[in-house]
Amino acid sequence: QLQLVESGGGLVQPGGSLRLSCAASGFTWDYYTIGWFRQAPGKEREGVACISITSGGTNYTDSVKGRFTISRDNAKNTVYLQMNSLKPEDTAVYYCAADGRVILAPSIATMNIDYWGQGTQVTVSS
Repeated sequence: QLQLVESGGGLVQPGGSLRLSCAASGFTWDYYTIGWFRQAPGKEREGVACISITSGGTNYTDSVKGRFTISRDNAKNTVYLQMNSLKPEDTAVYYCAADGRVILAPSIATMNIDYWGQGTQVTVSS
């Protein structure tokens, strides 16, 4: 059974950092694209970043470029989202998601999600 399990959320002050993890199991890891999405209260879910497990290619939404970094550890079937210089507007529930197509140059805007994780809360506040 395919599972995506997020961890690493929490409360952090503006300007601080957090690292989210997405651990995957139950599917062939090598042929997926993994993305991070977020949903703030009263807002639609938006794509944040994605990574091709096959090629390592990455893509970010404009609002997080230069602050967030997505990476993968194939030995652990885990994708990370390092978030630096956090802002109050980054507050949201962050979801990990999997797209089952082999994509060498992924785009967060065109991901076709097959599986979602349960989400982890990130709160940026002083």
